[in-house]
Amino acid sequence: MKYEGMIYRPPSEADSLILQVTVGCSYNRCTFCSAYQGKSFRVKTFNEVKEDIEEVSAHKVSIPRVFLADGDALAIPQEQLIRILSTLKTKVRGLERVGIYANARDILKKSVEELKQLKALNLGIIYLGLESGNPEVLRRTRKNATVDQMIRAAKRVKESGILLSVTVLLGIGGEELSQVHAEDTGKALSQLDPDFVGALSLMVVPGTPIEKEIETGRLVLPTPFGLIQELETMILHSEFTQCFFASNHASNYLPVRIRMPEEKKEALQKIREVLRRQDHELLRPEYLRAL
Repeated sequence: MKYEGMIYRPPSEADSLILQVTVGCSYNRCTFCSAYQGKSFRVKTFNEVKEDIEEVSAHKVSIPRVFLADGDALAIPQEQLIRILSTLKTKVRGLERVGIYANARDILKKSVEELKQLKALNLGIIYLGLESGNPEVLRRTRKNATVDQMIRAAKRVKESGILLSVTVLLGIGGEELSQVHAEDTGKALSQLDPDFVGALSLMVVPGTPIEKEIETGRLVLPTPFGLIQELETMILHSEFTQCFFASNHASNYLPVRIRMPEEKKEALQKIREVLRRQDHELLRPEYLRAL
């Protein structure tokens, strides 16, 4: 397998084969993200990808899941993406599901029928970074999609039958926009109605634009309990058909794993008890927090 640069994948793809089909991110301007700094975006040729698939298939082992890296591999033209998925389906023994990162604009470039074509070739889950449902937070962080575009993209994915996993960021609005960010994100999530939500906490990476905002005081990060207050507000304002909501990422102070809507009330009670007690012993220690 040939990889260029650092490779990132969702936590839920930890046991998946990572197949790099693009290098970098086609947008790569979000203020908080350092994942693809130093990489110039390009789509790998089909022959490059095919060589990696053939290398894997030669081992004749069962590989249930494959994740297509890098940042927004759904940007690959439909014809080539179909060729990649078709080759995986033919060559990889035991393949059940392929996952992929996507941004809202790339999803909206594909019709529901095109997404259904990909689903028929084992594309089973799309990971979408909402980050915030507040328009001002999205503007400040230079996200390349509006809340409305995110909602329309999510509905298109859901209509195609592909699972949708959405990421949000606690703390991304700073103290100034903390509660409106959390409330608006909960409301936006309700409209996206994803199958999975992953709530991460903002971890400031050296060299990112958001680090400079913090250094100059333009952005003040919420306290650990401020982040947990955001989590409570976000869950309070979220209504899902059926969703697995998790804040158990290593960046978070308070790990939570709940099935919504049935476990919502119990989760809110537990979070509010932590907020009432204000006991740092109940939180993940700083030395265990990471991206």
